[in-house]
Amino acid sequence: MKEAKVRLYVEHSLGEGQTIPLARDQAHYLFGVMRMGVGDVVELFNGQDGAWRCNVVQAGKRAGILTCDAQTKPLRMPPDLWLLFAPIKKARTDFIVEKAAEMGAARIVPVQTDFTNSERIRQDRLQAHAVEAAEQCGGTYVPEVAAMQRLDRVLADWPEGRQLMFCDEAEVGQPSVFDTVEAVGRCPTYQPGKGAQDGAWAILIGPEGGFSPEERARLKALPYAHVVSLGPRILRADTAAVAAMTIWQQVLGDWV
Repeated sequence: MKEAKVRLYVEHSLGEGQTIPLARDQAHYLFGVMRMGVGDVVELFNGQDGAWRCNVVQAGKRAGILTCDAQTKPLRMPPDLWLLFAPIKKARTDFIVEKAAEMGAARIVPVQTDFTNSERIRQDRLQAHAVEAAEQCGGTYVPEVAAMQRLDRVLADWPEGRQLMFCDEAEVGQPSVFDTVEAVGRCPTYQPGKGAQDGAWAILIGPEGGFSPEERARLKALPYAHVVSLGPRILRADTAAVAAMTIWQQVLGDWV
């Protein structure tokens, strides 16, 4: 049996015997770039039905058709974790979205803070980066990249029950208070090996210029916010996002 060497995200239902028409760019990638043809195998996923082994039955420069053979992986949902971050330079913003998708964020929310340098994003381009990251890392779920929102509006509409891990660069050099985050996450329903998947969380990473005094004061006053230091050194925003997600996943997520 041939092994699939290429993975693609599609927006079609997947199931045994299901026929999948390819979009023009997908057909070009498979048959023009990867030089695949009829009889070759591709792994498809759609964020709902797991991953499926599919066979190429029609191959053209602008179109193609695949048929589903067998499920290779069940759907694996990430923990209920949002990543909120202030967009920075283009390549580094792309990096944050890619790593968040790889590391198990369920939703990615760009926010505009008082010191955010970028006033706009290309939501469709960032969503495409999340898709590519899931394709490359073997994931079966693609996190939503939300439209950019002002931080104050996000906080005003904050969903009840969701905890916030506030990564404050002003706390550098101070003892971490992540033990309080762990205590909140390990609620009475916590079960070893299952992490805090029944608990809703978010991580907030600031911009290159940090948070304003007004933002910091408001965040610290929120009953659901937990201030966290990420160590003795100030980290770049993209590094901080990876570090924060690593810590959360290791203690409360599906890495335990």
